[in-house]
Amino acid sequence: MRIRPDQPISRARAISCALVNLAATPGLGSLMARRFIAGASQLFLGLVGFGLIVVWMFEYFHRIFLQQLGEPVPPPAPGWMGKWGMICFVVSWLWSLVTSLSLLWRAKAAEPAGPKTLPPRLANLPSQPPKLS
Repeated sequence: MRIRPDQPISRARAISCALVNLAATPGLGSLMARRFIAGASQLFLGLVGFGLIVVWMFEYFHRIFLQQLGEPVPPPAPGWMGKWGMICFVVSWLWSLVTSLSLLWRAKAAEPAGPKTLPPRLANLPSQPPKLS
């Protein structure tokens, strides 16, 4: 199903976009909801944060591995990579939370105000129950 940028999204699609945004990858759900600038920015910030954390962890564990082998240990991994990686990723996730809440509120506001759907009627039941003989 293709969504035009000016068309409001359904509540079910807003929920799925929010779940992807918050549980999978920050920014990906925003892109699915046609929020291109916010989604691309969130995705970029999340990937930069993830990359910095991975590089910091690799250097940290490499240093521990060399220490256990009795090899010469290089200077400690720069702590700024882990710190800024975490900051970038958390900011990306919080930004995607705000975008997800915005999507859910707009989808709820765009719903028709009419009555909820009723379940189908099973049969025209008589007013008196049938007598058993």
